[in-house]
Amino acid sequence: MGQVASASAKLGLKLPSHRGGFAGKLRGDNAHAKPPTMHLLLVGHGYLGQALTQQFRASGWGVTAVSLAGGNHSLACDVAEAQAVAALGRAGVPDLIIHCAASERGGAEAYQRVYVDGCRNLLNTFPGVPLLFTSSSSVYAQTDGSVVTEDSPTLPQRETGLILLDAERLTLGGGGMVLRLAGIYGPGRSVILRKFLAGEAVMEDEGRRFLNQIHREDAVRAIHQMAAEVPRHRGKVYNLSDATPLTQLACYQQLCELFQRPPPPSAARDLTRKRGWSHKQVSSAKLQACGWQPQFPSFLDAAAAIAPTLR
Repeated sequence: MGQVASASAKLGLKLPSHRGGFAGKLRGDNAHAKPPTMHLLLVGHGYLGQALTQQFRASGWGVTAVSLAGGNHSLACDVAEAQAVAALGRAGVPDLIIHCAASERGGAEAYQRVYVDGCRNLLNTFPGVPLLFTSSSSVYAQTDGSVVTEDSPTLPQRETGLILLDAERLTLGGGGMVLRLAGIYGPGRSVILRKFLAGEAVMEDEGRRFLNQIHREDAVRAIHQMAAEVPRHRGKVYNLSDATPLTQLACYQQLCELFQRPPPPSAARDLTRKRGWSHKQVSSAKLQACGWQPQFPSFLDAAAAIAPTLR
């Protein structure tokens, strides 16, 4: 199996060629343990992917994680390369695929490879297997502060946003599911809080712009819940954000009070943002109507606990 086979051997993984045995076992597993009944192929093993692996394995799933470079208990696989994904297909057929790989801050070319080519290769190699693609709320480019739902126009300002929409269309056309995530934060990660505590934050347009966030734990719970009800969600798009979009002003006022810091200085709009400048309130009401509720309804609910984890 070339690259995949050598990586699996290095990790001590066995990849049986039958459905229900895709993930295999890591060395040290109990040889007499009951094999998992469901198997997940997880594409992308970064900040979100590693948390997903832990959650799915804890609930009895087998997980085969792949990432571009491999390591950290993931196989090396470039999903933009059809032959590499085909090698995964020869190893077995999973019950679910989650594509949550990052573009590593690349531009349009990286987005095309990771998202469009990656989704296409996964759909071609595993026809009929449900694919859950984690997209971004950046596909909404509204600048009027309005509430955006899954039915709102998607007219991204940047080419990267248009490429995400192409990947979404591929996924939905193959019977998959799309989650449009707001900005992910959690232990060890929060751009907003890190800049605030470092004195690098600025308040754009007097703080009127809305910030849309989702805690990593809430994202993991939402994805895990969808995995348990795949037939209900196939062919659908959901926004994944917390229940409280905050203006910069409201957010920084609360952070100033919480951490006893001065407010950030004012600044003009940053029109150079990679995903474009927007001002909107991303609604997750559709997903909440399916039974998911955020444990952290607001970014401010988690700020105090996250601050010590930022280095």
